[in-house]
Amino acid sequence: MEEKKTFDKNSIIGFTLVALILIWMMYMNPTEDIAPEKESTEEVEPTKKTEPETPVAAISPEQSNEEASGSIQDSINAVLAKREYGAFAYSAIKESDNEEASTTIENEVLKLEVSKKGGQIVEAKLKQHDTYKGEPVYLIKDGNADFNISFEAKDGRTYNTRDLYFEPNLSSENGNQTLSMRAKVSDVEFLEFYYGLEPDDYMMNFGIRSQGLNNVISSENANLSWEVKAIRKAKSISYENRYTEIVYLYEGDKDDYTGQGDEAIEEDELIEWIAFKQHFFTSVLLTDNPFSKGKMTSRKLVQDEQVDTLFTKNFLAEVPLQLKNGEFSESMNWYHGPSDFKLLSSYERNLDEIVPLGWGLFGWINRYIFIPFFGFLSSSLPSYGLAIIVMTIAVRIVLSPITYKSYLSQAKMKVLKPEINEINEKYKENAMKKQQETMKLYSKTGVSPLAGCIPALLQIPVFYALFQFFPSAFDLRQKGFLWADDLSSYDVIFEWDTYIPLVSWAYGNHVSLFPILASVAIFFYTQMTAGQNMQQSSQPGMPNMKIIMYFAPLVMLVFFNKYASGLSLYYFISNLITIGIMLVIKHVIIDDKKILAKIEEKKKKPKKKGKFGKKFQEIMEQAAEQQKKKQGEKEENKKLGNK
Repeated sequence: MEEKKTFDKNSIIGFTLVALILIWMMYMNPTEDIAPEKESTEEVEPTKKTEPETPVAAISPEQSNEEASGSIQDSINAVLAKREYGAFAYSAIKESDNEEASTTIENEVLKLEVSKKGGQIVEAKLKQHDTYKGEPVYLIKDGNADFNISFEAKDGRTYNTRDLYFEPNLSSENGNQTLSMRAKVSDVEFLEFYYGLEPDDYMMNFGIRSQGLNNVISSENANLSWEVKAIRKAKSISYENRYTEIVYLYEGDKDDYTGQGDEAIEEDELIEWIAFKQHFFTSVLLTDNPFSKGKMTSRKLVQDEQVDTLFTKNFLAEVPLQLKNGEFSESMNWYHGPSDFKLLSSYERNLDEIVPLGWGLFGWINRYIFIPFFGFLSSSLPSYGLAIIVMTIAVRIVLSPITYKSYLSQAKMKVLKPEINEINEKYKENAMKKQQETMKLYSKTGVSPLAGCIPALLQIPVFYALFQFFPSAFDLRQKGFLWADDLSSYDVIFEWDTYIPLVSWAYGNHVSLFPILASVAIFFYTQMTAGQNMQQSSQPGMPNMKIIMYFAPLVMLVFFNKYASGLSLYYFISNLITIGIMLVIKHVIIDDKKILAKIEEKKKKPKKKGKFGKKFQEIMEQAAEQQKKKQGEKEENKKLGNK
């Protein structure tokens, strides 16, 4: 009796809930016809009375309860899915019970997890690379990325793909993996994201297409947004942040970047690819048909290095998509991999512009000289450190004629120093006359105070190109040499945990040896050249060598303490070699007595002035005459004033 009462009570509750749901569905969807259900109920009633086929004992109360509850839950899910997902409720009903489920697509170098919720990549792992902590390199992980397409529908809704459920279909053929993710309106109406991955390749095919959605979508335009918070991967988060930015290609062959501000926004037209670039890794979205326009936003996330230690920058790209006859049809590519110049160049889509080699001449030197030369050395020598040393020696030998010209000019100035001092003393009260006589001496002897500066200026493109090359050389990453365990990051011989605000901001919380060695070498180099350049510093417009002698080593010591040790190694070796070359020039090649004899001999020869020389002398004489006239007027006014 007790069992029968329980069954009756549950049945009444179950049928009451079903009736309430049916009434609710009729209210929400008044056009739906539920008459057939009533007819079906009437047909079942006689069967219950006669009960010829199914005995009462065969249907337990528990079974009836479960069936009723399942029917109720399915009805509730259908109603809720329709309310939340509208036309795309078809996929949501199937997948909503497994929100966190994802599908893996991978090859030998790249592993991607694609979520059913949003159909987007929720994890991108580079299999062959590690962080400075020895952990796998992830470009996307733990919700740091969001990919979304929003569009307007005829039911008045704005749909966002990040909120929809996609049904996966993974297939593999000859090592190529393809993954289709479909958000369905029905079995034949859907929005599809297509992912295709080939063996040993960081570049993935990516497509967006739809079928039968022209009856759902009300606009010919949609908006794509892609957002990523760049995960820290290097020892120095500030150093890594310096090379983290958005780079993009537009109007065929023009490239630009967002820069290093706290928040930087760039907008351009005809965008061909957008790269969320970190120091040595990058994610790139490429399109076969350029986006009509794009807005790129980069926001700095590191305000305090003691607190902000996980992410460097927040990237956001927003571009419009043009539908074709009310349907999506976009052919794209997605790259998740190293910012390696050689690898990016191999795709022949101007992706090598992502690597910061320097603009104009500097980039040309890196692209066509240093990168091929260093690649040859690193493949031939057992150590990347040795490759840097050999490359430095080669550069200094090539530049040695310029060094010789510069030192020769300095030696001539040193020989003329007594005569220049004499002129300075003789005309110390008349600056214009002193300048005239000094220029006459230079003209007579064929010596120019700028002759030592011009060779130095010619070396600047090489020095700046190398300054760009070493921090961007992916091959140096995690390659050790001597006490440095990573030539792409700073070396450490001593460090401390205490945070000292000004010291930690400018210098860090460690001591690097390579910058110290480079600073010492620069100091001795400036000591050697300062003695001969000191007289030039007294001339108008010439730099003060005393300041340079101490300032340059100090900058190297502080600024380079957090820089790549490979760059500091280059400057150390470069200055050592330069000192050696200058010692050879000074003690073996150049003889001060011979220089003086040549200068005296040149003085005796009449010097024929060119048009420029004549014009310059006329200008100087006119200036001297005007100064003399002004001085006379000044003295005359003074006399009149006294009277």
